Amino acid sequence: MSFFTRLKLALSVLFGGELPASAAPERALPAKVEPPPPPPPAPVLTAEQQHAAALFFLGLLQREGRLLDFLQEDITSFSDGDVGAASRVVHAGCKKVLAQYLALTPVVTESEGATISVPAGFDASRFRLTGNVTGQGPWKGSLKHHGWQATKVELPAVPTTVDVKVIAPAEVELP
Repeated sequence: MSFFTRLKLALSVLFGGELPASAAPERALPAKVEPPPPPPPAPVLTAEQQHAAALFFLGLLQREGRLLDFLQEDITSFSDGDVGAASRVVHAGCKKVLAQYLALTPVVTESEGATISVPAGFDASRFRLTGNVTGQGPWKGSLKHHGWQATKVELPAVPTTVDVKVIAPAEVELP
């Protein structure tokens, strides 16, 4: 391209804003790429929808072990034998539900009462220090409870036709 042709193109770009397509077809600008549309907003869940699985699981514990009946009962007037007998029924039913939907293992495998070491920077969801907690770790102490962790969670799907706020329906026996 001659000097004057280049000058003419430069002036047309300077004052016209664009390079004529005929001037450099092999150097055409790439097509403008549109950004992908934003994802749709997440649906807003009600409190019942957010906690449906927990409420449904609580209903299973009530159905199989009468857990809520036991916990809501004022047991101060019952004898230890009566409370013990009732707790066996609650224990068996609730243990059945737990085994069906969860696998639980201890957080710490040592026996309760054993001396264990908790490192500095420990995971606070795995350990709770009690007693005289001072200074920086590691700490040595007596294991009071081994803790529990879920290694499997397979809760049933919550039916959409169920009002999850009703943990246990009223039972009516007809004559």
